[in-house]
Amino acid sequence: MTPLSVLAHLAGFLAPALGVGLLLWTGLRVRRKGRPGFGAAMQLAMLCVAGGVVLLVGLVYFGRDGKIATYAALVLTQGTVAWWLRGR
Repeated sequence: MTPLSVLAHLAGFLAPALGVGLLLWTGLRVRRKGRPGFGAAMQLAMLCVAGGVVLLVGLVYFGRDGKIATYAALVLTQGTVAWWLRGR
């Protein structure tokens, strides 16, 4: 497998976490309160890292990628992180 192929597989694996993270982050930016908190880049990083960890745990637990239970856990985890960030 070439390095470019490895990057393509990794990007495909992390795409759901990045996509959901970007959507939630956009919602955080639109409905922002006046209180100080984490910066925009830190919020996006926290959402994407949490999603990536969930996808990795799902891959290890189920032995394969693409299980609906993993995607449900991804949405629940990233939604919880976004909710926590919104309160900060």
